[in-house]
Amino acid sequence: MYRSKPLQAFLVLLISLTIACATTGPGGKKSLILVSTAQEVQIGAGMAKEIDSTEKVLDDPMWQAYLAEVGNKIVAVCDRKDITYHFTVIESDQINAFAAPGGYVFFYTGLLREMKSESEMAAVMAHEISHVVGRHSIKRLQKALGVAVAYELVFGKEGAGQALDAAIGVGMSLIFADYSRDDEREADNFGIQYMVKADYDPNGATQMFETLARLGGSGGSVFENLLSSHPETQERIKNAKAEIAAMKPLPPNLVVGTDRYAKMVARLPAKKN
Repeated sequence: MYRSKPLQAFLVLLISLTIACATTGPGGKKSLILVSTAQEVQIGAGMAKEIDSTEKVLDDPMWQAYLAEVGNKIVAVCDRKDITYHFTVIESDQINAFAAPGGYVFFYTGLLREMKSESEMAAVMAHEISHVVGRHSIKRLQKALGVAVAYELVFGKEGAGQALDAAIGVGMSLIFADYSRDDEREADNFGIQYMVKADYDPNGATQMFETLARLGGSGGSVFENLLSSHPETQERIKNAKAEIAAMKPLPPNLVVGTDRYAKMVARLPAKKN
């Protein structure tokens, strides 16, 4: 029986979804992921190239090394080590941080200035890496691409390059879009677990929540526009505190890193605005 190409593509995608399971969380949690790891990394690399061309990378090797050091501590205990993670500080007054697909993590100097300790930076880092572990951006991208483009990206040979370019373009348009509440809750939960495993004081997470809630946010700021007046924000702070309480007694000598962080913040360029 004859079937149109869009219908064939749709049927192939449905079949593929039944077998494309990937680990997306602690304890071996599985989710249906259509885009392969190699394609995810290609998309992330393309997005990182776009970001490098439009944003100013901070010209401070010590800061770049410091961010990578903290990031790699979280990576070492996370549930996704099948990719190489990349960490970049962007010189901008924006209070922001985000992760592109494939393990590309970016922090803005505007956000770094607002933190008071290494554990707070580790909290944001663990949150963003948790989005990568959960493949949250790829799940969102799969939905946005549509069946035809997703089919060409995954199965196509002719036009696969155009499909990759389309995926990168769509990914850039989504990079500051809000994640779902479920994705944010998941990243909060994973992140606190990873902090403790990496020997960081998880109270840095609640401190960062409270700082960002006090500052407010718009336009895709880290932790998705936290505002102290939002019930969801207070719920997330309450959930984080409850999760930390349930983990007690915490291991001894967890890192806060106030003094070291203060010295690093002093190296940051002055705020422009």
